Amino acid sequence: PFGNLSDCPNGSRWIMDVFNECAQDSRDVASVILGLGSIGCFIAAAFPQFYQACRTGIMDQALSIYFLLGWLGGDLLNLIGSFLADQLPLQVYTAIYYVLADLGMLSLYCYYRVKNGGRAFPAPINAAFVFLSVGSLSSLSLLGRASTEDPGTFRGRSLLSAPGDELAPKPFSRTEIIGFTIGSISSVLYLCSRVPQICTNYKRKSTSGVSYSLFALVMLGNSLYGLSVLLKNPEPGQGQGDYILHHLPWLVGSLGVLALDVVISFQFLAYRKGRPGSLEERDALLGGQDES
Repeated sequence: PFGNLSDCPNGSRWIMDVFNECAQDSRDVASVILGLGSIGCFIAAAFPQFYQACRTGIMDQALSIYFLLGWLGGDLLNLIGSFLADQLPLQVYTAIYYVLADLGMLSLYCYYRVKNGGRAFPAPINAAFVFLSVGSLSSLSLLGRASTEDPGTFRGRSLLSAPGDELAPKPFSRTEIIGFTIGSISSVLYLCSRVPQICTNYKRKSTSGVSYSLFALVMLGNSLYGLSVLLKNPEPGQGQGDYILHHLPWLVGSLGVLALDVVISFQFLAYRKGRPGSLEERDALLGGQDES
């Protein structure tokens, strides 16, 4: 088996085999199930936006490029930080999918910008896009190589502890400190990425071209993600407060953006009867009709 069951007495066999994570009671099992639900929400979230983009053809006006770049930057740092800070395996798997979905969304955005005859991106945006794309692909390849070098090592939880260490704070290793710092920057990028989209919706007075299902599923996925982390039992010898501290950047990154996503939800309600709010969008639609 992939996991070492001797390190996880009375643990769920299928969870250990599939995710290499120890789940010894109902809280741990619920944490894994919620984590899987979170991944399912994030997998499903991208498809409504892809459909909306193909239906309206104005994705380049509907979404802010700064929103997409901030999202990709946050997800990339989230992936690197999760790996370095030894977060839960499901957190790492979720972070990998984040990066792949973001690259797909950005590619579709660029396609419609070129198709609609949009102006070229400024040099800083081009540089950021290239840097984040290359960094994402490099990180995925390096993390995949690292994960296959020692597949038998159990990294999810260190369950063997000395009796005298009961509820002692778990010190941060140097690698974990680096991962914690990267995860904190990722959380800031997550929070900042919503602001350009909120401003774009406000300027256009419309949410045409943006799928609400994208944000609804992201909100649900972030809620399940945060709950899955909070439900997980701390390591033996680790207090609940110390456990939350070690996962704090990822909790802020998932639960903290919910408030801003609620603002975007209110914009969908406020602008649900609104028409496209910019001449550029109308020109794009009329141009598509002329071509047809």
